[in-house]
Amino acid sequence: MGQIMGQVMGMRLVFMGTPSFSVNVLENLIAQGHDICAVYSQPPRKSGRGMKLQPSPVQACAEKNGITVFTPTSLKSIEEQENFAALKADAAVVVAYGLILPQAILDLPKYGCFNVHASLLPRWRGAAPIQRAIMAGDNETGVTIMQMEAGLDTGPMCLEQSIKINDQTTASSLHDELAVLGATLMATALNDLQAGTLKFTEQPHNGVTYANKIDKAEARIQFDQPAKTVLRHIHGLSPFPGAWFNLNIDGDDVRIKILQAEISQTSGDAGQVLDDRFTIACANNSIVPIRLQRQGKGAMDLDTFLRGTAINAGMKV
Repeated sequence: MGQIMGQVMGMRLVFMGTPSFSVNVLENLIAQGHDICAVYSQPPRKSGRGMKLQPSPVQACAEKNGITVFTPTSLKSIEEQENFAALKADAAVVVAYGLILPQAILDLPKYGCFNVHASLLPRWRGAAPIQRAIMAGDNETGVTIMQMEAGLDTGPMCLEQSIKINDQTTASSLHDELAVLGATLMATALNDLQAGTLKFTEQPHNGVTYANKIDKAEARIQFDQPAKTVLRHIHGLSPFPGAWFNLNIDGDDVRIKILQAEISQTSGDAGQVLDDRFTIACANNSIVPIRLQRQGKGAMDLDTFLRGTAINAGMKV
């Protein structure tokens, strides 16, 4: 796809997103002075004490800013598509919305639908790109702005920028970095669209990987893997759902999540506790938990954990 020509005056946008990751982009578009004519978000979900219906972070942000919010469960009906068409949007900005957009919706905005995707496409198309990049041991990831089409994250790319991943990076910290970067890149893309200078590049056919949704069954820590692999597994699942193992404490099988860890050069039998600082041996080297969460308790640092839980060398996890 080539360059979009012509000046677009006063972008009229529909914003479509749900989680906290999307809020940075919405807030930045509002600050940039774009006309957000409507926001689409997933319907309120039951959560918290009393399991009361809670609006999504995006819905809450939109309502705070006086923007009309729609929360359909599907966009496949003629009625929903007519409602969307009536908005007469120049473009739609889509950030972790959670619903598949039918072709009829994709075709409605004047300049199409633009997505903030949290990876360097075509690597990590799909639902969990932040977690999968860390868990796979990638040294970098980033944000891609793409124009959407019917395929899963297959559309032509507009802008892309990378961020380094290291052994201290967690899903939480990377989420926050990419949310800020995504907001900046989308603002730039829309400015270029208005200026008639936004260009598109088809995604490469090589290097395609899929970031499947995280299954809770994946969360159990396998200490028979190398320490680097175990560390990346822990950090990729932090804080949710949290990588875990079971430890026998005073005759009880207690589930413990590790939310942050570091690598130690000490070694031993995989799964063996090597000292009273809770160093745990892996297939090679070992990991030391820095932040943990014992079943039924809140997250805490290692020193706080050790004050309430006696850990001895020789324990097996």
